[in-house]
Order: sequence, then C-alpha cells, then structure tokens
Amino acid sequence: MAFNTSGYLPHIAYDSVIFGFSGEKLKILLIEYHKTGWLALPGGFVKVDEPLDEAVKRGLRERTGLDQIFLEQFYTFGSLERVQPEIMKKILTAHDKDIADDHWLLDRFISVGYYALIDYDKVEPTPDALSDSINWYGVDEIPELLFDHNFIVKKALDHLRTHLDQKLLSVNLLPERFTMKELQQVYEAILGEKLNRANFQRKILSLGILERHEKLYSGGSHKAPYLYSLKKKV
Repeated sequence: MAFNTSGYLPHIAYDSVIFGFSGEKLKILLIEYHKTGWLALPGGFVKVDEPLDEAVKRGLRERTGLDQIFLEQFYTFGSLERVQPEIMKKILTAHDKDIADDHWLLDRFISVGYYALIDYDKVEPTPDALSDSINWYGVDEIPELLFDHNFIVKKALDHLRTHLDQKLLSVNLLPERFTMKELQQVYEAILGEKLNRANFQRKILSLGILERHEKLYSGGSHKAPYLYSLKKKV
C-alpha cells in the first residue's frame, strides 16, 4: 500500500518529550512502532500550511487527548548520525506502507525538540498510525530508543532542570491546588535528588508565586497542611 506523504514539508520533523508526574516519579511517554518492538519519542511532520508550533500541538493532542498544556521548544537536532534510512524503511514495511528508495522520508532529517508538562492523571495515551502502543516510562528507567532519542530526552531534562523555577508558573504536573509537600515531590522528581523541607519551603515562598488557601484536613489533624495554587499574575 502506498504511503501518502503529500502536503508535508520534507526533511523537517519534531520530537516531543512529554513529561508527566505520577505522584512519585517523573515519567515520559514513549511509543512502540508496529511489529518491531522499537521504542521512540512521539514525533511527527509539519504540514505545508501549518506553523511548526501548531503541528506539535496537534501531535500532542492526538497522543494525549489534552489541548491547553505547557509546551516549549528547547533544541534543534541535525547530526549526520540521525540518517538511518533502513530503520524508517523497516517501520513503514512493518505497517505495509511502500515508498520509493529515493523518498524524502528515507533522507536526512532535522528535528526540532519540544518538551511538554502535562497532568499525568488526565492523559489518555493513544497510539498513532505507525505504533502499537504508547506508555509511560520513568525518566530513570528509559530503555534504548531509536535514532538519537536518548540524547533528546537528556537535553530536555537538562533544560527543564536548569529553568525549573522560571517554568514553575507554567507547570501542568499538579492539580490546580496542591500542598507544599506535593510541590516538593515534583521538584525532587525532576531534579533527581532529595531536598531539605525547610529550605525548599523558604525558597519557594520567597519567589512570591504561590497563593495560600485553606488547610487540607484529613482526619482532623492539627498539622493539616495548607493548600496552594500558582498565582495567575505575578
């Protein structure tokens, strides 16, 4: 069966590192290509009449069922080592898709990397046309991925860690209201290290970005924690 790729820009793609917080671990979504067992980041191509950002949002919406999420472009990947036409050929063949040997899908690609921060509990992972499954994997247990996707994950995680305080207002990893402990758990999951509770609370409150609400009572404990939300405008 011929594979229709008309209407897309050749040689340009995007790869998305989709982060979610399970309550204990920071995880990312990985797809498994049909009949191959190969794992990779969710990615895609850009339509001729479509802005790059919109193409990425479309791909995220199709894979997660979510729309209004934090999304950031963080790096462009153009290494010559990315050229592996035999892998793409096998992926398409496994899905009964036929393309000519000189097709642009088998040629060199430059990929723009994006990362997304989403609410883990609201996601409905949905495989795309070329994959059998899409599942969550802890960032500390990511298997070998296709192409340079392990490197892409590392770059995304490095970028997120470096700019975490600045990105906090855009974080979609927690519910609208959360405890300080839950926020600290997100930080620890992203940074990959334990943080001192008092120092963390002092630092976060000094940023002036949280709004405090009523306490979260469970069983009437006098030590019930306060609930917080991110201020809409700082």
